[in-house]
Amino acid sequence: MVDNIIHAIDQVATDQPNQIAYVYGDNQYTYATLKADSDRLANFFSQVLPEKAPIIVYGGQTFEMITTFLGLSKSGHAYIPIDTHSPSERITQVQEVAGSPAIIAVEPLPIEVPDVQIIDAALLQEAVKTGNPNYDASKQVKGDDNYYIIFTSGTTGFPKGVQISHSNLLSYVNWNVDDFGLKPGVVAMSQPPYSFDLSVMDLYPTLVLGGTLKAIPKQVTDNFKRLFEVLPELGLNEWVSTPSFVEIALLDPNFDQAHYPDLSHFLFCGEELTNKTAVALNTRFPNAAVYNTYGPTEATVAVTGMQITSEITAKYDRLPIGYAKADTTVYVVDEAGKKVAPGVEGELMIVGPSVSKGYLNNPEKTTKAFFDADGHAGYRTGDLVTMDEDGLVFYRGRTDFQVKLHGYRIELEDIDHNLAQVKEVKQATTVPRYDKEHKVTQLIAYVVPQTSPVDNAMALTKTIKAELGELVMEYMIPQRIVYRDALPLTANGKVDRKALIAEVNPHA
Repeated sequence: MVDNIIHAIDQVATDQPNQIAYVYGDNQYTYATLKADSDRLANFFSQVLPEKAPIIVYGGQTFEMITTFLGLSKSGHAYIPIDTHSPSERITQVQEVAGSPAIIAVEPLPIEVPDVQIIDAALLQEAVKTGNPNYDASKQVKGDDNYYIIFTSGTTGFPKGVQISHSNLLSYVNWNVDDFGLKPGVVAMSQPPYSFDLSVMDLYPTLVLGGTLKAIPKQVTDNFKRLFEVLPELGLNEWVSTPSFVEIALLDPNFDQAHYPDLSHFLFCGEELTNKTAVALNTRFPNAAVYNTYGPTEATVAVTGMQITSEITAKYDRLPIGYAKADTTVYVVDEAGKKVAPGVEGELMIVGPSVSKGYLNNPEKTTKAFFDADGHAGYRTGDLVTMDEDGLVFYRGRTDFQVKLHGYRIELEDIDHNLAQVKEVKQATTVPRYDKEHKVTQLIAYVVPQTSPVDNAMALTKTIKAELGELVMEYMIPQRIVYRDALPLTANGKVDRKALIAEVNPHA
């Protein structure tokens, strides 16, 4: 059992210094290098950063990001990851909420951020090359100290920073390592960006096990031909992704056990795993275990899980999301907050050591979403589920208008808020389209434009999407825009989103 994330990773460097920790393209990095670089960065950060302050880290999926994360942890700072494919506005918004005194630009920042210290790649490289490795280990992140803060979509147009402590992370990592049968030295795919908490599922369990992370950057995942060439060369034991990403891989007829003989574990989170996808994986990979997991960012990646066998897919058309991990209690309540009987649909509540202390600098949202349960942290998920008498949980949907698309959690109100900032838009609302598996496949924006789009709808759509892309993440841009003279209203005078959802999903 791991009792300290930093010590466990450093211990691998001591015991197996030449073990490969990270592979990015043709570049390989050992645990000895990981420890040496992060030690020097820790000493550097202790000298130039205010104590305990959370620090934004901007970059992609590179080894330098990992050494920066670990260097910050060793110097007592939580890190806030922002991916290079984020719009510039995202950096500004996160900085405004977090109040971080510094941004570590592993990759060059696309904008100026006034009154904030910028530590660029040249400074990092100099610290790694010539710095002192003897940092003050007493400052390391530990216990209830924040280890990382990941920002998720927010209803007011501003993202929310979910604070994850060292204790939260420990609870998750030990469950992941123990319950999923991962072995020391595991070779794991590292595909989700570090600003998406699914990345934690491969990052820390792999490192504490002395395993090897094989990074797949976005330029590869966006090119299917290149992706199908790269994947078989990685020698993977463990696959971590959203179901949507593995569905892309399944388009390749060579994605099977014969071409991936060492692939023994599939771990999914971030969105619903369909029966069809699970059946395909069990058929193509008879020697691999397929795990379905569930959890919000606020409870550290995942809190329920189970292996999806052929027996499970035969028994359930809509797959269960598993049982709660041993140190966590989950239960289901009705709208009045009363526990419901087994099999009755309601909102899922999570209580346990992996539940966050709340949102960074946002007491109002924290009070609304989190609660105390006899001294233990609790979280109101907003997810509708049923749970049987044995504690097996089945996901049914959202209590609000929050959806998941390709594993990314999206507040529809966030898109609406930013669409309203687009000068060509008078009024807008966004709705999801579902497939027969209850999975969101598309976002559709209903827009009342400032001028009639009759003659130039295509050009107007292109303009709106381009301007919206300056404000929100790429995955939040609606795939379709439908133009209306007016939007339907409820009796209270609010836009009737439910009516539009019904229009888009007439057979739901």
